[in-house]
Amino acid sequence: MKKRQTLIYFVIALVLVALIYLQVRTWRHFDWGVFFAKTRQANWAMVALSVGLIYIDYYLRAVRWAIFLRPVKKVTAASLTAAQFIGFTGLALLGRPGELIRPYIIARKHGLNVPSQLAVWTVERIFDTGAFGTLLLISSVVFREQLHKLPYFDKFVHYGIPVAFAFASILLTFALLLRFRTAQLAGIAEKILSRSPRLARLASHKITTFGEGLNTIHDLPSFLQLVGMSLLIWGMIAVTYWTITHAYNDPSLQMPIAYVLLLMGFSVVGGVAQLPMVGGGSQIMTITALKYVFGVPPELAVSCGMLCWMVTFLSCVPTGLVLARHEHVSITKLAEEEEAAETALNAD
Repeated sequence: MKKRQTLIYFVIALVLVALIYLQVRTWRHFDWGVFFAKTRQANWAMVALSVGLIYIDYYLRAVRWAIFLRPVKKVTAASLTAAQFIGFTGLALLGRPGELIRPYIIARKHGLNVPSQLAVWTVERIFDTGAFGTLLLISSVVFREQLHKLPYFDKFVHYGIPVAFAFASILLTFALLLRFRTAQLAGIAEKILSRSPRLARLASHKITTFGEGLNTIHDLPSFLQLVGMSLLIWGMIAVTYWTITHAYNDPSLQMPIAYVLLLMGFSVVGGVAQLPMVGGGSQIMTITALKYVFGVPPELAVSCGMLCWMVTFLSCVPTGLVLARHEHVSITKLAEEEEAAETALNAD
């Protein structure tokens, strides 16, 4: 498991280094003096407001998770808030593997099984993808004339939004099949893998526990609440990006909300390739979009891109570490336990 994780990080690092090298070659006349001057001139009160908005967003995620848990256990959003901060801190410090710390903490704290909370995490991702795709679609329709001025906008409309919705639809379809056809899918998996009894049992067990955990939406009001909460969460993130870009007193960054949503899209796509602590993909995609899509000068694009990443990705770390200490949780130990549990399950 560790060898595979190391290999993944190595490949990501190679890709990021190549991208950075190409970027540097493109910007041979990058002026570090201008970069530091523009960064110092930022409105740090607006930056602090951005951090506050992101913190509110973590609480909203806790509210949504509490709605997911209603069918199995009634818990308060307040009791889930620390797990959100600690989980996203694990993501920032450990990379993508740290993201699964959240469901692991919630399962342990509230006496639930881990697969059920991994299922909640999966459904959460579906709602996130759908909510962000919906906001992009609404923006592309309402502000079409504004966005049409940007390069590559037509390609984005024709390919980007449909791909996002297709991805969300595939996830939703798979989740619904698991939810309502759990036994049938488990049986199919056992038949397909019948030549390897151990693998067949493992697949059947995972499908069964995962399907049981997908009992997260028990009525229409809950579904509507989850949709509304997801749209609110991503709307709040969009406002955060807006406050960050407007923290710079420069005309090129006085973006309307339609541009901000598009910028978020680049950041989300780049976030797939992240390294522990240093990030990587998110900053590169944000900086690239600022420079080549929105026409922001390179020095300002780098400053704003880095600040977007620090606010939306790293700002939770101090609070997350404090809460982890208060909850007597070791983030690295949790990650090791999570990995050990996965290895043991695979070995059964």
